[in-house]
Amino acid sequence: MEIIKANTAGFCFGVNNAVNVTYKLAREGKKKIYTLGPIIHNNQVVEELNNMGVETIDDIKNIDIIKDDSIIVIRAHGVTPEVYEELKKKNIEIVDATCPYVKKIHVLVKEEYDKGNQIIIIGDKNHPEVIGIDGWANNLAFIVNSMEDIERISEINKSLAVFAQTTITFKKWNDLNKYLKEKFKYIEKFDTICSATTHRQKEAEEISKQVDFMLVIGSKNSSNTHKLFEVCKENCSNTFKIETVNEIPNLNNYNINKVGITAGASTPYRIIKEVIDKMSENIKPEGEKDFSEMIEESLKKIRSGEIVKGRIIKYNESEVFVDLGFKSDGIIPMEEFTEDPEFDKSQLDIGSEIEVYVINVNDGEGNVKLSKKRVDAKKMWEEIYNIYKEKKDIEVKIANTVNKGVIAIKKGVKIFIPASHLGNKRINDLNEFLNKVVKIRIIEFDESKKKVIGSQKIVLEEERKENEKVFWDEIEKGKIYSGKVKSLTKFGAFVDIGGVDGLVHISELSWSRIKHPSEVINVDDSVEVTILEFNKESKKVSLGYRKSKDNPWANIEEKYPIGKIIEGKVVRMVPFGVFIDLEKGVDGLVHISQISTKRLAKPDDVLEIGQIVEVKVLDVNSEKQKISLSIKEVNPIDIEEKEEVQRERNNKKSEIKKKKEEAPKEHIEEATNTIGEIFRDKLKDMKKE
Repeated sequence: MEIIKANTAGFCFGVNNAVNVTYKLAREGKKKIYTLGPIIHNNQVVEELNNMGVETIDDIKNIDIIKDDSIIVIRAHGVTPEVYEELKKKNIEIVDATCPYVKKIHVLVKEEYDKGNQIIIIGDKNHPEVIGIDGWANNLAFIVNSMEDIERISEINKSLAVFAQTTITFKKWNDLNKYLKEKFKYIEKFDTICSATTHRQKEAEEISKQVDFMLVIGSKNSSNTHKLFEVCKENCSNTFKIETVNEIPNLNNYNINKVGITAGASTPYRIIKEVIDKMSENIKPEGEKDFSEMIEESLKKIRSGEIVKGRIIKYNESEVFVDLGFKSDGIIPMEEFTEDPEFDKSQLDIGSEIEVYVINVNDGEGNVKLSKKRVDAKKMWEEIYNIYKEKKDIEVKIANTVNKGVIAIKKGVKIFIPASHLGNKRINDLNEFLNKVVKIRIIEFDESKKKVIGSQKIVLEEERKENEKVFWDEIEKGKIYSGKVKSLTKFGAFVDIGGVDGLVHISELSWSRIKHPSEVINVDDSVEVTILEFNKESKKVSLGYRKSKDNPWANIEEKYPIGKIIEGKVVRMVPFGVFIDLEKGVDGLVHISQISTKRLAKPDDVLEIGQIVEVKVLDVNSEKQKISLSIKEVNPIDIEEKEEVQRERNNKKSEIKKKKEEAPKEHIEEATNTIGEIFRDKLKDMKKE
C-alpha cells in the first residue's frame, strides 16, 4: 500500500498565528484569557487551551462575564465593527489575531460599501468569517451559497461588488459568479479565496484523482475541511472525513492500493501525524519517511547571512512580522522602515512579498531576526552606481543638515549634497531644504568608502538651458505663461517664465496708477503673464500682467455718457487744470477754463486736493483713455467769491489770535476749516438764497 501525503495539510499561517498567540498568552499566565468563539474549529486544541485556563465566549452578548483587566483574543475569522466597539467599552486588553487576508477583505468591503456599491458575499451565511465580513458592509450584504440564493435577489440598481469566503471552492466561486453575471449588469469580482486554501484544494484534488482511498482530517464544524472533503469526494468515492485517529474506517473492508491524506487549516500537526503513523503501520514502503520528517523537509531551510523572500503577515508599532515558510516567523524592527524619509505605513501591505536579510535564525525567543535595510542598501548601492555611470538623475528626500551641506537618504544609502550644489543661487538657510524631494546628479561615487556626493545645481542648470531653448523656439506674442516673480524694481517686476526672465513694466501691472510694483505683487508670487514684445537676439521679453477683463475703460462711453453729471474727487493739479477721480483706474480732466466763469491764474486758487466736486461729462475717448469734464457748467466757481471766503477766514483767524492774547490761559478752539470747506459752505448758502 502506498501513502500520498499532502504537503499543504494542516495549519495555514493565519490559524497558526492565532493559536500560537493564545498558547503564548496562556503560558505567560499574567492575565485571565478569553477567546471570542473557539480559537479554531478543532475540539482537541480548544479543550487543551481550556485546561490551561483559557475560556471561550460564544457570543458578544456574554461580554459581561469577562473580568476587568483580562485579555480577549479575536480569532482568525475576524469580527464586525460593532464587536470592536463593544469590546472597547470594557476594561480589557484586546489581542486581534484576525487573519491578515480576512482583514484585507474587511478593508475592501468597507471601501466598496462606502462607494455606494451593493456587496455580495459568496459563502456560508452562518460562518463566523462571513458574519464578520458582512458587518463591514453595515450588515446589508447579500450572502449567497447557491443559485437558488441568487434567484431570491430582486433587481438591484447599483453596481455589485462580489467577495468570497476565504475557504470556498473555486468551482463554486466560478459557477455562482457566472450566474450573477447573467442576472446583473454591473459586477466587479474580488477573488478573496485564500491562496493557502487554493493550494490546499488543488493539491487535494490532484491526490484524490490518484488514489482509491482518501482521508480528510479536520473538525466536523470546519468549513475549509468540509470543502476539502467535497473536492476529494468528486474524484474518489472512498473519501472519509475524520477528526481523530480513532475515526479511521476499517481498512479491511476496502481493496486499497493507494491512500491519500490531507487536512484542514484548523488541524494540528500532531493529529495528522497520529493518523499517518496509524496508516503506516506495517505498510510503509522501505525508505519512506514518516509524516513528521516530511513536514520538516517541506519547511524552508534558511541560514544567517542569506537573502530570502517572505510575506508580511502583520505589524505593530515596533515590529513587522514575516512568514518565511520556515517553522518560525521572521521579525524586522519597525525603525528599519521609519528611518527611510520616504516611508509611509500604508506601504506595509499585508500579504505582499518582501525580500529580507537573515541576521539570526534564532533570536533567543525562537524567532528569526531579519533586516530589510541591508537588502535595500545592497540593491541601492548597485542602482546608484549604475545611475552614476550613466549620468542619470535620481530623486531623493533631504533627511538632515550637516556642516556645509545636507544629507539625503535613499533606501539606506546616505548621499551628501554640498551647499554649493543645492541650487543656482546662494543658500542662506539649509533648513529650508529639510524633508524636500529634490532631483540630483551623482558626481562622486566610492562604495569602498561609503561615499556618494550629489548635485542639484547641475540638474537645475541643464533644465534651465533646456527650458530656455524650448521657450525661444515656441515664443509668440499674446501667448500666456505661468511664472514666478523673481525681483521688483521701481519701474516694474521681473518674472521667471521657464528659464527666462521677462519684465512687466509698472504701467502693465495695474489699470490704476501705482507708485511701486509691491502695491500689486510680491517676490515669489505665482503669476500669469502675457507676451507683449520680445527680441531673440537681445533675449529681452516684455510682459503684461493686467487683464483686459479688469480694464475700467471698457464700455466707458456707456458708464459716462456726454452730459451726465457726477461726483468726483480732486486727486491731482497741473497748471492747465485738475484731474478728478471718478472710479478706481478712471480719471477725468477739468481744464482750467472749465473751473470758473472768471479767468484763473492757477487751479489751486479755488480748489484743493481731496475736495469732492460735481462735474459734467463733456467728451469721452476710450482709445486714448481720456474724459473731459466741466465744473462751471454745474456749479461755476467765481474767483471773487473765493477771495471773499479767504478774507472771512483770515478775519476769523485774527479774532481768535486776539482772544488768545487777551486770555492766554483759557482754552480757545481754533478754526480748522480749510478754504475748500469754507467755500463749499458759502456755495450751499448761495443755493438756499
